[in-house]
Amino acid sequence: MKATLHPVWLMAKRELRDQMRDWRILMPLILLTVGFPFLMDAFAYYAVELTNQYGGDLIVDRLVPFSILIIGFFPITISLLGALESFVGEKERGTIEPLLGSPLADWQLYLGKLIVGIASPLVSSFVSIAIYLVVVSRQQLDMPSLEIFAQLFLLTIAHALLMVSAAIVISVQSTSVKAANLLASFIIVPVTMLMMGETALFIRLNNRVLWMAVLAVIIMAGLLVRLGLAHFQREYLLGREIDVLNLRWIGRTFWGYFKGDANSISTWYRDSVSATLRKLRKPVALLVAFMIVGIAVTYFWSLENLPGYLASLDEQEMAKFQDRISNAGGVTETAITAPYLFIHNVQATLAIGFFGMFSFGVLAVILYLINTSMIGGLFGYFKLQGLEILPLFINGILPHGIFEIPALILSCAAVLHVGLILVTPQEQRTIGDVLLEALADWARVYIGVVVPLLALAAVVESYVTPLLLSNALK
Repeated sequence: MKATLHPVWLMAKRELRDQMRDWRILMPLILLTVGFPFLMDAFAYYAVELTNQYGGDLIVDRLVPFSILIIGFFPITISLLGALESFVGEKERGTIEPLLGSPLADWQLYLGKLIVGIASPLVSSFVSIAIYLVVVSRQQLDMPSLEIFAQLFLLTIAHALLMVSAAIVISVQSTSVKAANLLASFIIVPVTMLMMGETALFIRLNNRVLWMAVLAVIIMAGLLVRLGLAHFQREYLLGREIDVLNLRWIGRTFWGYFKGDANSISTWYRDSVSATLRKLRKPVALLVAFMIVGIAVTYFWSLENLPGYLASLDEQEMAKFQDRISNAGGVTETAITAPYLFIHNVQATLAIGFFGMFSFGVLAVILYLINTSMIGGLFGYFKLQGLEILPLFINGILPHGIFEIPALILSCAAVLHVGLILVTPQEQRTIGDVLLEALADWARVYIGVVVPLLALAAVVESYVTPLLLSNALK
């Protein structure tokens, strides 16, 4: 083990020495590490004054953790320059051939670059956070608990791993430093949006909910590292000299994967769609297990916690809660029409697919669990109200659920399949080719199966379910 990891350390030491010589990375990193905590301290000072004047204790309580999260993020963005140039920069400088000619294995080269790319921004982030904590201790602000410190610590590490590993993947796939730097926005913007979501969770909800975000970011970072290792080939670095966006080839390749060998719709369903559905057996089984566990957990949680929560509500708050329960499906009584339900469900599944594509299916699974686990919470609430669950399930969920729930499962399974395919090593194939085939599989399932099931579910939910449910309630 030690003998195999020693070349990784040699590679990391070489990379660290090169970064320490580059003033373009060192100077902004040092200035940001030392100066940014004082800027955040000034922000905290004026924020405290403002909230003391106009109220807002919740914002004050969350101010220090929010500042720590931001301070840990900015040094990582500066350090992306070194990660983006890790491979393509050496190619432009003409030092890539001796490096690739060394006896190091592909994974040793990749991990050596990755370790240094992550270590530098993390050291800078933690130093900057330490300076901020010393400076902000002069103000009358409550310090976060150890649990919140642990969350912020893990999130900072996960953000660094996520961004640096993505930057190295871009460096491997790019043919020039300019192209790699232009693609940096595809790293910074999604991670910034992710941090906005984490901040919203932290401010609006209990900080324990943030553990879900911590786990999700760590899983995404690990999958991104796996993606880089799975598709790193030294021959690929030497074989490409220029990037060409060939839209005609992309369209032709995607259509070829989507259509397969079918000459008609019937043969397309029989051969292409059925072959894709067979690929989804394991993701489908996993999602079904998640759904069962999620429904059971929320059902028993609601039975235990809802009575105390309902007892603490006044009449106005109870009316709002009951209104949210009645509209838990996302529609109001005046909007229950088949076209509206169909469009609503299509938008929901497409949103799950969109977020899943950028997270290797992790966010898709989380959104899927949120949607399906609501069933258990509703069952628990109905149980507390003295209603029979089985008739409500048979008449209120099962008629349209036999179409809608399989559509949701298949949609999420297809997105999860895309992520699994990307992190699976496939020699002699590029990331672009693998991605196009995976997207074609998703499109087959979504257009050929999910959309028809959602259309049937909308019709049944609009015209059949209300009649059955009203009879059951009577």
